[in-house]
Amino acid sequence: MRIAILGVGLIGGSIGLAVRERLGAEVAGFDPADGVLDTALQVGALDRAAPDAPAALAGAEAAFVAAPVGALPGAIGAALAAAGDDCVVSDVGSTKRSVVEAVRDERFIGGHPLAGAENAGVRHARAELFDGATWYLTPTASTRGTLYERLHRLLSGLGARPAALDAETHDRMLATVSHLPHVLANVLVAQAARALSEEASLGTKRPGGDASAGDEHRAERWRGEAGRLPATGPSFRDITRVAGANTAIWRDIYLANADALIGAIDDATARLAAVRGALAAGDATAIAAWNDAAREDRRRLLEADLAGGTVAELRVSVPNRPGVVAEVALALGRGGINILDMALHPAPDRSSGYIVLWIAGADRAAQAEALVAGLGLPVARA
Repeated sequence: MRIAILGVGLIGGSIGLAVRERLGAEVAGFDPADGVLDTALQVGALDRAAPDAPAALAGAEAAFVAAPVGALPGAIGAALAAAGDDCVVSDVGSTKRSVVEAVRDERFIGGHPLAGAENAGVRHARAELFDGATWYLTPTASTRGTLYERLHRLLSGLGARPAALDAETHDRMLATVSHLPHVLANVLVAQAARALSEEASLGTKRPGGDASAGDEHRAERWRGEAGRLPATGPSFRDITRVAGANTAIWRDIYLANADALIGAIDDATARLAAVRGALAAGDATAIAAWNDAAREDRRRLLEADLAGGTVAELRVSVPNRPGVVAEVALALGRGGINILDMALHPAPDRSSGYIVLWIAGADRAAQAEALVAGLGLPVARA
């Protein structure tokens, strides 16, 4: 298998390492930034550095476009123009609506791996980056089913868990679980830096006179050694880890998903106001209930719903029409059901066929069966 990577940074480089090491694929890459391709070759992310995108795409069966969100529609369009008819093209952007709306091609499937690291650049790429990570795919009604199957298998081979979502749901969800945390981290560090700086300066000058000895002592305590701000605690460091993330990347993400992010900010503001009201009223019962609910919500959100258990095989009879594979995948994705693997089996006359789906857990398989049946498609458990 030949893979093309357009944009060989942390994510693109990690894809290259993983497909070379785990799938034995041949990887060609292109990146316009100086020195990136040389580094990618040194760390083993590429077999071949290409002089341009068409050269990287020559003979490729799959291509990944890794570029800032604002540049993705143009970069994907150029990749599709140069790619072969049987090449599936995907991206790794954090927002999907703008891309899916701009690119109309049966070979394109939007993608977003929930993986990353604090250190950017191909030098920090690693093959295990996607182990156990959800990798969202946003197929549409025009998506070619055989290419969706190929991409799904490829990502599973990297150790990721592919899951289908429509672009609208993806962006609305990511606004809450990814983009809003970045906004809050930025706000928190700005608030803390200002508050601690004000405390550090307290006592240097009081209105109308000298600072008191108590104020001066407090100022020295806050200033710490060599005039630095005091050390922060581990909870502050954890919650603000993503503050100030790469501006070239995150500016585009904030703007591309502005409407969904504004909604998430408004909701967070309302929730903060509710907590403020409980504090102002001294309502210990409300505060305790709020804190207990947060603990339970976090437990449910972080629990591995599909960890271990049996694997069920479902066979879905489908007509040979465009978009049917995407329709099934999106229905299961909306239901929170992960497809561990899939295979397409067309009938000899190509008028119909069946999709084999492997689902983890008996309860999930039964739910998947009901969802597929709800689409009007015959489904049976093997």
